[in-house]
Amino acid sequence: MFIGLVLFISSIVLIYRSDYIKSDPFFYRFIILVNLFVVSIVLIVRSPNLIRILLGWDGLGLVSYCLIIFYQNEKSASSGILTVLSNRVGDVAILLGIRWIACFGSWNFISFLPIYKHEEASSVVIILIGLAAMTKSAQVPFSAWLPAAIAAPTPVSALVHSSTLVTAGVYLLIRFNEITGCSKILFLIRLLTMLLSGLGACLEQDAKKIVALSTLSQLGVIIFSLSIGLWEIAFFHLLRHALFKSLLFMCIGIYIHGMCNQQDLRGIGFQFNSMPVVSSYFLISSLSLRGFPFLSGFYSKDSIVELFQWEVIGVISYFLVLLCVLRTVLYRIRLIISLYRIEINSKVLVMEVGEHIVSLLPIFFFVYVIYYGRFFIF
Repeated sequence: MFIGLVLFISSIVLIYRSDYIKSDPFFYRFIILVNLFVVSIVLIVRSPNLIRILLGWDGLGLVSYCLIIFYQNEKSASSGILTVLSNRVGDVAILLGIRWIACFGSWNFISFLPIYKHEEASSVVIILIGLAAMTKSAQVPFSAWLPAAIAAPTPVSALVHSSTLVTAGVYLLIRFNEITGCSKILFLIRLLTMLLSGLGACLEQDAKKIVALSTLSQLGVIIFSLSIGLWEIAFFHLLRHALFKSLLFMCIGIYIHGMCNQQDLRGIGFQFNSMPVVSSYFLISSLSLRGFPFLSGFYSKDSIVELFQWEVIGVISYFLVLLCVLRTVLYRIRLIISLYRIEINSKVLVMEVGEHIVSLLPIFFFVYVIYYGRFFIF
């Protein structure tokens, strides 16, 4: 399921990119990098041992650096360096985890998971795997590189922030859920991540950075559900989140492209009248992100909140989690009001690029899957 989702999103991104940056001279370079990205994530998913996981893990880091510095300017270079240095910590943790697991007789961790669960040494494996997942999923204190990765083209952001790089750490935690489940340290870290990312999204003015911070918040929700032992619901929400977050980035990319690459919310407006179809897609994905009833995000997010209420935790933690979940509605409403208001504060030249069929056709498939996502539950 996970490989199929990655292949689906990467195919849509390649179709979308043919219209988004059609005048770029490095078209084939982008296609090669995206294919290498997909190969790396498939290698992680299909690997039963940490050696091959490390190959895909390093491949994701290297290819993501090449994609982030795709525009070859100073901002892209600094963002790429920040991404690489942050992920190096996770690579070192994976290497140490390989050495520690080798002490049990094999690098194949699937057959040895029951042994780790009953050994005292499993705490070391939990720390190393948790550290690697924190860096790759941009959790606190390694969360600075994810908003900086918006320096990449918007199709790259749809890949980096939804279905591949940031979900690799979550997928690793799901693979090790027998020994990392119900961890209080994971719970506290994810709670802090949700609080800070939600607050940053409410105060940010960059449209792409708001969507990136909302990705960080949703990753906190996913790994928070892992920390209380709900790994099946976490994986289901991971699949749902990859779909509507990719759709959000593609709609934001069309808006930015139509406003002469303007990303500031104070200079963007009047988008519903100029692009009604894209605006309808954007509203559907925003409603799914907020857990609107009978959309696909509702079935995963509502299940996490409902099952969380049966857990025995403190009163303060309970209300903080509910505050983090409700804050999603706040910054999504703020983004919608800023995009569709009639008055624009800044004097920006509006360039009407129209709604081309090459851009509308790929994102239509996302809308179809999001709206009819309830049929995929069973």
